Amino acid sequence: MSTSGNVAFVTGVSRGLGEALAARLLAAGWSVAGLSRSAPATLAGPRFTWVEADLGDVAMATAAMLAAMRRAATPMPARALLVNNAAMAEPVGRMGELAVGALAASLAVNLVAPTALANAFCATFADARIARRVINVTSGLAGRAISGASLYSIGKCGMEMLTRALAIDHPEHGFAAVTLRPGIIDTAMQVFMRSRSSEELPDVGMFRSFHDDGQLVAADRVAEVTIARLVDRDVESGRTYNYAELAAGT
Repeated sequence: MSTSGNVAFVTGVSRGLGEALAARLLAAGWSVAGLSRSAPATLAGPRFTWVEADLGDVAMATAAMLAAMRRAATPMPARALLVNNAAMAEPVGRMGELAVGALAASLAVNLVAPTALANAFCATFADARIARRVINVTSGLAGRAISGASLYSIGKCGMEMLTRALAIDHPEHGFAAVTLRPGIIDTAMQVFMRSRSSEELPDVGMFRSFHDDGQLVAADRVAEVTIARLVDRDVESGRTYNYAELAAGT
């Protein structure tokens, strides 16, 4: 990883919002380490490092990203950013219908791994001279459960508490942690959700209407607004930001 003055670590860069965020950070001159299971097709160059890892294996993925963080910490960067973006929608089903292994895998990716990566980030970039920021990408479902997708809500709700915990643990100047609820993005996860049966996901009609009514937003647009408002400007540490409000300039 060839470092510049700014270093970023982004999960889920093989597609969707993670790929779009990494691409825009690279275009802005950041050095980026992107973690995903499969190689991103559009990300390359001397300032990009692909970290091949599965967040379902929390220990392995954390060790791989920690190694990238330690390499990027010398020489000391001016700014360091962690974006916990990767997530999984599976398994879909009501409580009482979920296999234990699938339940554990979901929480590993959606909650345990982001917590472990935030812990590694705080340990590696502890010098107060570095402007440090963590962005935890969650969902409107962090605030409510819907039948068949409540496990996803549990993980995202936990991530929002992670944001508040980071803000409390690191109140020092130069550190900030925020949550982004990115709205309804046109991604593979939306395709997956609207393709479920009503038996699996009783509220599947809501996801189908997002598509049919043209409510989906391009990932690159969300990335553009996220970087402009949550990376390049001051933020309130511990706060949850909604994409629609950010896009409207509020």
